Amino acid sequence: MAFVESPVQLLNVLEWAHADGLAPEGLTVVVLSPHDPMTRGQLRRMAELARDEGMTVRWEEARGGAGAPLKTIGGLRGPLRRAHRIVIGDPFSRYVQLLLTLTRAQDLVVVDDGTATMEFVSQLASGEPLVRWHRRGTGRGAREMVFAPVSATARRRLTPGGDRRVEVFSSMPVEPPAGVTVTANSFAWTRARFGPPLLTRGTDLVGTSLVETGVVDLERYLEAVASLARTHGATRYFAHRRESADKLHRVATEIGLEIVRPDLPLELIARRGPIGHTIVSFPSTVVHTLPLALVGTGVKVAVCEVDPAWLRSDASPRAQGFLSGVTGTARDVHRLRSAPAAAP
Repeated sequence: MAFVESPVQLLNVLEWAHADGLAPEGLTVVVLSPHDPMTRGQLRRMAELARDEGMTVRWEEARGGAGAPLKTIGGLRGPLRRAHRIVIGDPFSRYVQLLLTLTRAQDLVVVDDGTATMEFVSQLASGEPLVRWHRRGTGRGAREMVFAPVSATARRRLTPGGDRRVEVFSSMPVEPPAGVTVTANSFAWTRARFGPPLLTRGTDLVGTSLVETGVVDLERYLEAVASLARTHGATRYFAHRRESADKLHRVATEIGLEIVRPDLPLELIARRGPIGHTIVSFPSTVVHTLPLALVGTGVKVAVCEVDPAWLRSDASPRAQGFLSGVTGTARDVHRLRSAPAAAP
C-alpha cells in the first residue's frame, strides 16, 4: 500500500515497483490529493499511467473540507492495519505521519521525493525532528507542539529496529543511518516506457519554486533567469508546478520566454520530447534525475548555483548550505557559476 501527494512521488512508486520486480496489480496507491490545481492535474495524469501499468489507484479528497481528514483516515484504517508493507513519498507530511501511527506494517519504504529525501535521511541519521529544510523558525509553535507526539511516533516507525525494515528508494546521494537499506533509482521504467526523445537545437530552462517557498528574492530570481536566457540562448521555460501565475507572467512578458506547463513530471516530459540539447536548472531535484532519465540521449544538463545575495533576509539559515549540497553532489551535470545580474 502506497501513499503519495505529488506526481513525482507517484512516478517513483512506479520506478520502485519496476526495480523491485513487484507485480503492479499487487499494489494499491492512495493519492492524498492536494489543493493546488497544477499538482492535481499532473497527479491525475500519473494516476492514468499507474492504472495502465495495472496498479489500483485510490483517489482521496483528503483536504476537501473540514470533515475530509476524518473521513479519509476512517476509510484507510482497515487497509492500514492489514498492510504488511507501507510505501510513502513524503515523510515530512503531517497527513502521512498521522497514517503511520495507525499501521502495524514492519516493512516501510520511502520512495524518492527529490531533494527532500536528502534532508530526511540526514535528519533520520542525526536523530533530529523531521522538519523541511526551507522551514523558518524553531518549529515550536502551537500547532507543532500539538502535533509533536504524532510526529515522534511516525519518526519511530521510520527508524529500523527489531523486525522493522526501512528502505529508501532514491536517485539522490544519501548516506543512510545503520539499518536503513538504500536502493538506487535509475529511472529504468521511465527509459523503457518513453523515448528516446527528439532533440531541438535550443536550450531549455527549468523553473523552481524557490521564490514561492520564501527562499529566494523574486527580483533577483528574475534577473538570474534573464541572464541565463541571454547567455545560453534559451527560448522555453518549463514551469515548476508550484510557481505562481504572476511570476510566470513576468518571465513571459519581461524576459520573453515561452512558458511550458508540463502535464507530467519533467523526467517523463524530457524523455518523451522534444527537448533542448541543453537543459539549465537552478539547484533542484532535476539536476540529479534528468541525467539518469536522459542517459545516452546526448542531452547536457547544467546547474546554476544560487548566489547567497539572492536569498531573502528571512530565509531559513539552512537554505544556502542545503542548496550548495544539492549542486555539489549532482552527478553528470555541468556546473555554472551564479548568473550575473541582468543589465539595467
